[in-house]
Amino acid sequence: MSENPDKPNINEAGESKSSDSEQGLEDAVEGSDEALQKNIKSGPPSTQRMQRPHSSPPRFVTVEELLDTAKGVANMALAHEIVVNGDFRIKPVELPEDSLEKRVKDIVHKAFWDCLSVQLSEDPPTYDHAIKLVGEIKETLLSFLLPGHSRLRNQIMEVLDLDLIKQEAENGALDISKLAEFIIGMMGTVCAPARDEEVKKLKDIKEIVPLFRAIFSVLDLMKVDMANFAVTSIRPHLMQQSVEYERKKFQQLLEKQPNSLDFVTQWLEEAADDLMNQKYKNALPAEGGAADSGDSPMPNPVAVQNYAYLKLLKWDHLQRPFPETVLMDQARFQELQLQLEQLTILGAVLLVTFSMAAPGISSQADFAEKLKTIVKILLTDAHLPSFHLKDALTTIGEKVCLEVSGCLALCGLTPFTTEKETVLKGQIQAVASPDDPIRRIIDSRILIFLESYLASGHQKPLPTVPGGLGPVQKELEEVAVKFVRLVNYNKMVFSPYYDAILSKILVRP
Repeated sequence: MSENPDKPNINEAGESKSSDSEQGLEDAVEGSDEALQKNIKSGPPSTQRMQRPHSSPPRFVTVEELLDTAKGVANMALAHEIVVNGDFRIKPVELPEDSLEKRVKDIVHKAFWDCLSVQLSEDPPTYDHAIKLVGEIKETLLSFLLPGHSRLRNQIMEVLDLDLIKQEAENGALDISKLAEFIIGMMGTVCAPARDEEVKKLKDIKEIVPLFRAIFSVLDLMKVDMANFAVTSIRPHLMQQSVEYERKKFQQLLEKQPNSLDFVTQWLEEAADDLMNQKYKNALPAEGGAADSGDSPMPNPVAVQNYAYLKLLKWDHLQRPFPETVLMDQARFQELQLQLEQLTILGAVLLVTFSMAAPGISSQADFAEKLKTIVKILLTDAHLPSFHLKDALTTIGEKVCLEVSGCLALCGLTPFTTEKETVLKGQIQAVASPDDPIRRIIDSRILIFLESYLASGHQKPLPTVPGGLGPVQKELEEVAVKFVRLVNYNKMVFSPYYDAILSKILVRP
């Protein structure tokens, strides 16, 4: 495994050795994957605590400088979130049920709608509040229109003419129900398809006060839809601007705190050292004698960066400071790390299961997918502190054996013996250990795939999935897309800093 220089070696040197039996397992994985392709973490984190280098002592800054920097970082973080997160959405604000803000808001709203109800129940009705509401609705509807919607704009201006509405109210000729009907119709015209059902329900409300209250509720949702539409529209433009913007803001931070690249330097140095050690090891003569260190190949700067990003997927976040240039994405890398750990366990469980089951089992796509879904569900809470992997794998072993026995019976195949079930459960429980050979193989090959995908420049078709990963190919490719998108954007922003650091690191003595 790790002795192959083409394969990522993310763990400490002491964990990188592979036994002959593990090599045999790799060969077995290669062979068994052919059937699985039709259907469908490594060692514990390092406990090494990194200390900040003292190459550039921080200078004192004023409170005003810190506030300006904090504001710039906040704006940079928002722009970064929009660009990097393809699923970024603005969501309606929901106050906690028991919060003071929620109680105050409810009291104020109730008082307002009660006042409107009293005014409309007078004889003759008073429309002061109602007309104000119509004015707010008018402005909201106009805000939804694009420059080319001149006909709709004219309709809104004509029907919701507040001066005319006031005159009608003074003369007792105002038909508030007719105005509401027009408003609902216009909302149906300009709303997103996802809001059609909410708008349709408004037509069933006959009482004016509840109707206006519901109209404002739907309009609030439409405002969120419009904001998200704007985000989607500006994302391509923001991508072009955000790279320079983030780089500029980081440079400002660097000028105030010159040591803001110390952890980045350590991160890249460590990645370069790991790669050089692998290449030097590969350059040893067959007899085992020492190779001339002057002849050992220097790693490519791009390869060092790619390898450094892979190391972030094995980062000990509790013990080691995260590199400064990827701090805004630390939570994302932690999420990716968790997903990959779950994929590793999932892949290992499926591999040992299908290796022990009859060939007829692994060739049934529906059953394979069902089994994968069951295991994924039982690993859902892996991110919680209360989650215990050993207990979960015990449950998974019981469930897997039950499902396999049922499938064997349905297919008319030889049922599982008690001995086989015991062996399978034991192998599944063994996956709990980071040193389990099957888990190590799956983990290593996941990193190989990510490294290949990163080196390919996000070009299609995707690199071939290594043997043994067939059952989790779909999930792995989804994670790979997120990972590479994150890495490529970070490279675009910070490549000048990386290049400058690596130009000093990758110098032959």
